[in-house]
This record gives sequence, structure tokens and C-alpha cells, in this order.
Amino acid sequence: MDITNQETASQNTQMPELTVTSEIYEEYDYKTKISPSTEGNVISEFPFLLPKAGSSATYDDDDDLDIERPQKEVIRIEHSSKTKIALVGLQVWRGAFLLGDWLIHLGLKGELTNRSVLELGAGTGLTSFVAALYAKKVICTVIYDDDLTAAFVSTIQKILNTEPPKTLYMVLEKRYVFTIEHLDSVAPCYETFLTLLDKVKTENAHSTWNIQQLPLDFPKYFTYDRVKDLVLWKISSIPN
Repeated sequence: MDITNQETASQNTQMPELTVTSEIYEEYDYKTKISPSTEGNVISEFPFLLPKAGSSATYDDDDDLDIERPQKEVIRIEHSSKTKIALVGLQVWRGAFLLGDWLIHLGLKGELTNRSVLELGAGTGLTSFVAALYAKKVICTVIYDDDLTAAFVSTIQKILNTEPPKTLYMVLEKRYVFTIEHLDSVAPCYETFLTLLDKVKTENAHSTWNIQQLPLDFPKYFTYDRVKDLVLWKISSIPN
């Protein structure tokens, strides 16, 4: 039996690994003409509005409402324009903008003041830049693992089970595929995440978790389409 030839034939019949591109460039043109440092990368500018914290309504000499308009700011990032599926963290996705909106919303209310923020799976780090506008300390990390969803849930379990009490905000975008099993379009990765999260919450003996999905009715500061498949979760823990 020629194992080498069989393996070669098998490899030749395998489907090529897909290359994917973030949908954000179908919605808006963020790319600049600045030359990137690495071939295949692009340098993008992501505009956002930055209201001043604690700003209040004032009136001019004619008793007309004088509204202080938010500043227009930009985050400039060099990143990949397209990648294999395993390296999608090198691109910028809608979820980063939604989490950025939420951090600005919290920051304006003073809820990040003197806080330490740890971002897991930060990718290009866009939301860490936003957190740094308000938080005392920001730690930006990346998680890579063959079973990424399970690794992520395991990591947050370890973090939330230690003192002091912590709050986790998490953004996901449901990705739908048609499966023969369901004969319908489903979001299997999202469902797997919810199953793992529920399992950890149920079996967790070290702390009490409060898990809730938050409404997306807060202001939009970044320029992107806030599609219905984006979801924001809040997990608070109190170690037992």
C-alpha cells in the first residue's frame, strides 16, 4: 500500500482554504492612500464622534439652546485587508465598532473612570484604543486556539471566578449558514457559544454569574451599519 501517494491524492482533492474580507468595506470607504509597512496590508481611518464627558446644555444671549457639538476624531490602524479564516482577527469587524460605541457610552457616564480594562481577543485593538480614552489602565490581548470558542469561555471563567468582582461586556455577530441537518439557515457558532456559556454558569461553583443581553438603544458614535445580527452581552460575577 502506497501511503504517500494516497496522502498526496487526498491533499489534492481538499478544498482550498477560504479567504474572507470584512463586510465593513462594502458599507463605507475607510481606506487611506498611506503606504502600509507590510505588503498586503492597508491603513484605514475609522471616524467617530467624541462628546465631552459631563457636558450640559447651555443657552446663548438670546436664550436659544446652545448645543456643544461632539468632536470628530479618527482612529488610524494598519491591518490586513483580507485573510484566511484562522486569521480574521487581523481585520476590523462591525463588532469592534459596536463595542467602541458602548465604551464611549460608559465613559461619558463615568463608569470607566479609575477602572482597569482587559480586552480579550482584541484583534487590531480598535476597542482598546477607545477604552484608553476613559479607563485608568487597558490591557489588550489576543487569543489564538484551535478550539477558540471553548478557549474563550474557559478564559473568562478563570477571570470572573477571582476577586474582585468583575463585569464582562462581549459583542458577537451571528454568522448564518445553511445546513442539511436543519434544512435552514442557522448560526451554529453562536449557538455553540451560548451552550458553553450556559454550561459554565450552571456548573460554576466558584462564583455567581448574572448574564444578560443588553438592548442596542445607546448612541452610535462610529460610522458603520449596526445590523440586527450584532448582540451585546453583559456578564457580572460575584465570587463565592
